[in-house]
Amino acid sequence: MARTVSEIKNEITGRFVSDQTIMKLYDLDPDKTFDEQFTKVSIESILFYTVAYALWLLEKYFDTHKAENTDLLNEMKPHSLRWYANATKRFQYGHDLPEDSDKYDNTGLSDQQVEATKIVSYAAALEVGTGIRLQVAKDAGDDLAPLTAGEMVSFTEYMGRIKDAGVRLSIASNEADTLRLGLKIFYNPLVLEVYDGKLNRIDGTATDVVATTVKNYLKNLPFNGTLVLASLVDALQAIEGIVIPHVVKAIGQYAAVVTEIETKYAPDAGYIRLVDGGLTVSYEVQTVI
Repeated sequence: MARTVSEIKNEITGRFVSDQTIMKLYDLDPDKTFDEQFTKVSIESILFYTVAYALWLLEKYFDTHKAENTDLLNEMKPHSLRWYANATKRFQYGHDLPEDSDKYDNTGLSDQQVEATKIVSYAAALEVGTGIRLQVAKDAGDDLAPLTAGEMVSFTEYMGRIKDAGVRLSIASNEADTLRLGLKIFYNPLVLEVYDGKLNRIDGTATDVVATTVKNYLKNLPFNGTLVLASLVDALQAIEGIVIPHVVKAIGQYAAVVTEIETKYAPDAGYIRLVDGGLTVSYEVQTVI
């Protein structure tokens, strides 16, 4: 990265005033800086500023040249999985790509207008066999959702145009995998109470703490992240008043594929949500002796 003109000038003038010959010639004070001994309109100051500015321009040119060469090299080599995942988020629904380009022409559009057309918010690229599988999803309020059929047609065409030649893409945007979860919770009756099948704080500051924690844990999983039952137990254990959280059963499902989860589960859609009525919890008072 190019230095500033001031940084270059300070380096030059610092060496100038520390030179023994210059110090004797100008009768300089070694404890003072260049600016403390030369005015801004002095010939020396103007000369050094001109040299510093020229060096700054040269460094800028070198940085630009380096960036251009880096871009050219990146264009020449096959793209990484990360590039494919990032490329999905550059897709602009309803906009055409210029011929032989993977970049949109957004002339005349504001940043807000451009962002409004970018519908893919979550993506993962996985190497499968001889190709790449892309999993994508979009924002839907405070949750994730799959692309619509029309959006998928447009998005698939976009990826087909920008991908490397010879690369086979498999693109998926599905409803969340579903989770059925059975828990047994041992709780401290001095802090929590069960009412209408829900575990609430007695002081009224939080209600249905188990369901809320489970849903938040699932929402906060990274896209294409793995559900780890031990981590879910840790999240429940962090609730004040819950003494022992125990997972009785956990079943994940996508399409017709049902998996009994023993330790962890990688959702096929990239994200997982509780099915309606999929959380069953039994409660037992834990007496502390």
